[in-house]
Amino acid sequence: MTTATQPNVEQLRPENISFNAAQGNQRLTQEQFASLQKDFDDLRAEIVADLGQSDVDYMKNIIRVQRYLEIAGRTLIHFSFTPVPFMLGVAALSVSKIMDNMEIGHNVMHGQFDWTNDPKLHSRNFEWDTACDAGSWKRTHNYEHHTFTNIIGKDRDYGYAVLRLSDDTPWHPLRSIQMVYFAALSIFFQWGVALHELESERLRDGTFDLEEKKPYLKGLFRKGAKQIFKDYVFFPALAGPFFWKVMLGNALANLGRNLWASAIIFCGHFTEQAQAFTEEECENETKGEWYYRQLLGSSNLEGGKLLHIMSGHLSYQIEHHLFPDIPANRYEEMGPRVQAICEKYGLPYNTGPFWKQYGTVLQRVWKYSFPTKAK
Repeated sequence: MTTATQPNVEQLRPENISFNAAQGNQRLTQEQFASLQKDFDDLRAEIVADLGQSDVDYMKNIIRVQRYLEIAGRTLIHFSFTPVPFMLGVAALSVSKIMDNMEIGHNVMHGQFDWTNDPKLHSRNFEWDTACDAGSWKRTHNYEHHTFTNIIGKDRDYGYAVLRLSDDTPWHPLRSIQMVYFAALSIFFQWGVALHELESERLRDGTFDLEEKKPYLKGLFRKGAKQIFKDYVFFPALAGPFFWKVMLGNALANLGRNLWASAIIFCGHFTEQAQAFTEEECENETKGEWYYRQLLGSSNLEGGKLLHIMSGHLSYQIEHHLFPDIPANRYEEMGPRVQAICEKYGLPYNTGPFWKQYGTVLQRVWKYSFPTKAK
């Protein structure tokens, strides 16, 4: 007799696994979903029980390096008189902004270090160096995206209300230039994220409620104005006659951060293999089915330690979607075990080098720029 911890091997053979005709999604039996849930719950519990000072030390070291890089970057930009130190300053400042957003801000605001009770590492207190207000991000990302990952009509991160990435979204002639939208979103990514909670699509369908959005808009203007003042007024003004040089350096650092962050996030969600789901498919979803959806809707990147840190460990996007509140520095050790669980149930573990994965993102954006027909 098959138990929840020992799924029936015969049922897991390819010829015995059913598929959803609408999406081509591999489906398991309810017994297998329960077993899948137990495997992932057990893995999570094991890691949680092992969390300790080494995880805190890791994050504090990352914060220290990020701050040194920001100081070095701003100093080089400010006092440089030739292109080489200027560009070194731009690179250092851009890397510091990437680390602040990806490895520090994203992970701390997920509550990954709330268990420490350290006010500097608590999601409630943290504010990051980007245009998006922390509270807005936690509402749209922590709740909406991680609850309804890749569910068309529920996950507004899927295409950011700008891109058509599946047959579930109707084609419109304006979609034919969505490569332009994609480029603009990448260049101004911090502002795209900041404006996400505005729900601009509701302006088109007439359901936009200004009163409802007033608290969000106040936060948007407050945080956006602070970022503009810091990078394009305050620090440039300190340089006196070199105002424009410092402004340019800060703008280039922000551009580098935006392009990198957008590329990493697109690779984690919109590769060719990452699947989307309908609301009907996810009705009355069990936790095992939620885990299953995270697996099929996510993509990883292969690389070394530097890639993992610079991506905020979103190079392990599968592990992040499965365990968003586990400190991201643990994803690397969890990865092989998650992959083994996928193999146990015959489920895909979508991973590949950065340029290969990003190439499939570009192909997907291009493909759905034109009318397509569901198979």
